[in-house]
Amino acid sequence: MNPDLLAMIDGLISAPSVSSVSADFDQGNRQVIERLANWLDPLGYSVEIMPLPGRPDKANLIATLGKGPGGLVLAGHTDTVPWDEGRWSVDPFRLTQKDDRLYGLGTADMKAFLALAIEAANHFDAAQFREPLILIATADEESSMAGARALVEAKRPQARYAVIGEPTGLRPIRLHKGILMEAIHLRGRSGHSSDPSLGNNALEGMHAIIGELLRWRAELQAEHRNPLFAVPVPTLNLGHIHGGDNPNRICADCELHIDLRPLPGMEIQALRHKLQTRLATVIEGTGLELDCHPLFEGTPAMETSATSDIVQVTEALTGYSATSAAFGTEGPYLNSLGIETVILGPGDIDQAHQPDEYLACERIPPTLELLKQLIQRFCVTPGK
Repeated sequence: MNPDLLAMIDGLISAPSVSSVSADFDQGNRQVIERLANWLDPLGYSVEIMPLPGRPDKANLIATLGKGPGGLVLAGHTDTVPWDEGRWSVDPFRLTQKDDRLYGLGTADMKAFLALAIEAANHFDAAQFREPLILIATADEESSMAGARALVEAKRPQARYAVIGEPTGLRPIRLHKGILMEAIHLRGRSGHSSDPSLGNNALEGMHAIIGELLRWRAELQAEHRNPLFAVPVPTLNLGHIHGGDNPNRICADCELHIDLRPLPGMEIQALRHKLQTRLATVIEGTGLELDCHPLFEGTPAMETSATSDIVQVTEALTGYSATSAAFGTEGPYLNSLGIETVILGPGDIDQAHQPDEYLACERIPPTLELLKQLIQRFCVTPGK
């Protein structure tokens, strides 16, 4: 017999699956994936585990109930961010229920959604489905988006609509900005500070680079605006800089890290090319060497049409108009597969990445009812 809802949530929470850009914190997610597979296989799902290339300890899961074209995807990532050891009042790897809340790492963001999706689907018989229900569980959303990229590479799944259960307070999201993080490195030549001709100051060159970045930011914000976002323009943040080693030495190396958040319609690779072209022009003739490289591949912005059935149905079922989010998701990757996607889940983003992360118990019944209605609408009676 498969576990009940709270036992499933506990089973997912109790399997550590931190993903991080730091190897010191990074973990695999296979234990979570295998638990999901063990629960879904006896329920009649066709279950496929897809290891990530070169990482046998990390995998995606695709579980399909029913057959036919189109269908509905309910998706979530299985990884969490690292936790603040010593700052939790409960064990982050054990589900704790108190004060009408479920505490644990991943309750809001977003392991609990996967258990809720299974529980909602248990109210149906696959024989009722005219189009399939597809449950997707991914790896590394919190770090590299490698799981979502692997799905795109495999062109899987093939479906018509998707709901990703990120924490949105049960309000549908159809847009979010993208993320581009870049390292900008200038290499000059060191020398004694008493004679500037002895070297080539990379820190002074970075002053010119920063000026160009601020000019570019102003241009981007003048050219691109979307009033659906709380911050309606693309942002460019100068987040980290380091250069030189002593005040009496000419600085030979300087590196700046920036964060660019593009609006929908602004393409990551085009922005990266424009950045490198502009900065190369700034240092032309200075003798300084420029190296720009991504801190990670980047996440595209997302926009699902306001006229999409999945948007309009989730708006009708929740009573809220679909809006935008400030955080990134796997939505643009599913959209790139032709799957019209909405971000909609029971947690609150204020709880994500925090000590004592929790999911309010009062969110569970409406989430189950919402998911059952979505399954009914898109799998049992599609087109009605």
